[in-house]
Amino acid sequence: MKFSVFQLSRRGGRALNEDRMGYCYTRESALFVLADGMGGHPDGEIAAQIALQVVSVHFQKMAKPTLEDPRAFLEEALLQAHRQILRYASIKGMIDTPRTTLVAAVVQDGHAYWAHCGDSRLYWVRDGQMMERTRDHSYSEMRKVSGLVTQSNRNVLFTCLGSPSKPIYDVSEAKRLEQGDQILLCSDGLWSSVPNAELLHIMRGKPVAQLVPQLVDTALRRAGDGSDNVTVLALEWETPNVFEPSSISTQEIADQGFESTIQMGPLEACEDELDDEAIERSIAEINEAIRRSAERQKTRL
Repeated sequence: MKFSVFQLSRRGGRALNEDRMGYCYTRESALFVLADGMGGHPDGEIAAQIALQVVSVHFQKMAKPTLEDPRAFLEEALLQAHRQILRYASIKGMIDTPRTTLVAAVVQDGHAYWAHCGDSRLYWVRDGQMMERTRDHSYSEMRKVSGLVTQSNRNVLFTCLGSPSKPIYDVSEAKRLEQGDQILLCSDGLWSSVPNAELLHIMRGKPVAQLVPQLVDTALRRAGDGSDNVTVLALEWETPNVFEPSSISTQEIADQGFESTIQMGPLEACEDELDDEAIERSIAEINEAIRRSAERQKTRL
């Protein structure tokens, strides 16, 4: 596989950045994840971090080096993340549970698959034209699709990870990618300030290392002092063979190899299917993968 990827998160006008994002990959499969911890509930940043860690550990466990069923993987990983957040809240004796949105994409065998819960979005773009975008699980989006009249604010979600009820989520079918296709994951801090037409204009013809900072800067400038956190992760599929620090080729990774940018901390109560030894082993392997990736980036620069 060959792709370029770039990610950036900035705090905006909030006291705390509760967004989290990252990616990891084997020789034949890649996972891209973004979560936006929800304000109004405690420990939103922890919910987002738990979601990333659980999905990443599940990918590291299942991609050997490919996922047998990417759609089933995304569904199970999302639900595992939800259960893990609830378990964290139970252990801490919390009255209100931490909550987060989640959007995740898998690229494998020249196809992309994605799943999302909440209003963090994925955009699939080809030659400056939007092929698809995820539909927010919000009352305002429901109104647009159904034509129903509601008075709800756009920020009101009807589902998320960590809520007491089972999350509502969507999983895409396989989408065949073409060279130069762009996939962008973002928190609502981006799309609430940058309309689709402007977003597509900024993305068109630019490498991901250029378009991501431009999108983030535009959103922050547009929203002003009251800006939400803005987090963007973008990839370009089969980037032409030119020197670019953000370009990744997975050909040299061994069958069981794994690389990651997702920071792993202690998970006090990881998914029941993983025992303590397996959790620690996965975390150690992921942290070592991060170290190797950082060393390679230094060598390129």
